[in-house]
Amino acid sequence: MSRIGKKPIKLASGISYTFDQKSGEVTVKGPKGELSQMIDPSFKLVENEGELTVERPSEQKRHKAMHGLYRSLINNMVEGVTDGYTKKMELVGVGYKASAQNNVLELSLGYSHNIWLAVPEELSVSAETEKGKNPVITLQGIDKQLVGQVAAKIRSLRKVEPYKGKGIRFVGEQIRRKAGKQAAK
Repeated sequence: MSRIGKKPIKLASGISYTFDQKSGEVTVKGPKGELSQMIDPSFKLVENEGELTVERPSEQKRHKAMHGLYRSLINNMVEGVTDGYTKKMELVGVGYKASAQNNVLELSLGYSHNIWLAVPEELSVSAETEKGKNPVITLQGIDKQLVGQVAAKIRSLRKVEPYKGKGIRFVGEQIRRKAGKQAAK
């Protein structure tokens, strides 16, 4: 019995969805855009008083396993087209810089060359630098998976190292620091 799969999805006003039973494609439209996701066509979507529930066809192990997943995917789509998703990352390190123009991110991360990263059109990227603070990169979009994937790609360009804490980290993330050679004495 999936606790997550049983939870209803609240549909705000202005949100509409379609479910093609043959192909299994769920499409959600809202004020920020439109998203679609393929699910198993044997599952059912039932709307009742502004709430959407996902019902599984049987008690098979495979259907039980997918029940919560499909509910979460549809909920993420509904949340994305209403509010959208934002990830903020800060660059910690001497001389680390970021600038964004036309969805192309230019990063200076201590390598001998600058890194140019083309961000997908579905996302918007901005970089801001305040005096005395670390540069902050902001990713915004309606697709939670895509926002997270691009954020992970940016982060992988210079992972945070545990001794000095230099690298790209999410805003508010706590880094476990290690003691260096001086701790051995």
